[in-house]
Amino acid sequence: MRNSVLTIALAAITLSYSCAQDPENKVDTIENPPYSAQLIIDELQTPWGMVFLSENELLITEKSGELVHFKNGKKISVKNVPEVYNRGQGGLLDIELHPDYENTGWVYISYASEEGKEKGGHTALIRCKLDNNSLTNIELLYKASPNTTKGQHFGSRIEFDNEGYLYLSIGERGARDENPQDITRDGGKIYRFYDDGRIPEDNPFVGKEGAKTAIYSFGHRNPQGLAKHPDTGEIWDNEHGPKGGDEINIIKAGANYGWPLVTYGVNYSGTSITDKTEMEGMTQPIHYWVPSIAPSGMAFVTTDNYKGWKGSILVGSLKFQYMERLEMDGTKVVKREKLLTDLGRVRDIKEGPDGLIYVAVEGKGIYKLVPKN
Repeated sequence: MRNSVLTIALAAITLSYSCAQDPENKVDTIENPPYSAQLIIDELQTPWGMVFLSENELLITEKSGELVHFKNGKKISVKNVPEVYNRGQGGLLDIELHPDYENTGWVYISYASEEGKEKGGHTALIRCKLDNNSLTNIELLYKASPNTTKGQHFGSRIEFDNEGYLYLSIGERGARDENPQDITRDGGKIYRFYDDGRIPEDNPFVGKEGAKTAIYSFGHRNPQGLAKHPDTGEIWDNEHGPKGGDEINIIKAGANYGWPLVTYGVNYSGTSITDKTEMEGMTQPIHYWVPSIAPSGMAFVTTDNYKGWKGSILVGSLKFQYMERLEMDGTKVVKREKLLTDLGRVRDIKEGPDGLIYVAVEGKGIYKLVPKN
């Protein structure tokens, strides 16, 4: 039965995009960027995700398990945060607000959870409310299984689309030959829910025997960036490849993004994973990186505060410790710029309600990019 379900999944109708990479792998370093980087929140170790409650108020996840409430210039440690499985890439991960947060009060958090019969952990999603710097009304919306003691590829990012659907990315947990191509298993997927965790009736694998019906797309490796396109409303992701082959994808219902059957990367040892970079029925990335940059947080620029940036994508590079600006022409990357080269590992990026860019840097904190006159 598992094989028949996999056959159905592999036959899912996908929409392909032309895959683009600068043939010279050229990325420009900007000597005089149009901003100054101002540290506004210091002494953070691994600030995985952040979200604005107001113009001067943020919630920040620390991978170690601490949720920080930054308000009136002070950092407050939020109470009643679920216990996390803090191992390798796992811990307290992303955070997002309900699109109608002012009326609902819902906060969404993903984290590595030990809940389950097996030892180890896997990515979980909760929603909760913030009351007097404590989490209340905690509801578990999804918990991937089975747990494993492996420390890699938890994902994870959270995003809402224009219709109010909730998307969650989960990495393949280091089980590339078992999870990403099998819709009966968690891992290596992007999931879609209603805001209360229910499964939408039109999710692509609803009604398929044995399928995890929360799955929206599959064949992913380790998606650590997720963002809504400001014009089209489409959900875009970036994800870690192996050695080479990091990708940007546009997420479509039922689409198979190929891992590990197709990839532009190789094993870390340099040996081949596959000789195929494309295959019928599998969706190509719109952009890939060789060498890998280890992409993390991802944001579209909608503000006019930085000359020439509007419409660009900003992506953090963990490997090379910078922020990359990708100038776009539709779905094609036409220029790459290397920014913030002297700060450290860029983990997350957000455009704030004030129209300024905020960047979370490991071992440092949160920087605000103040435009130069």
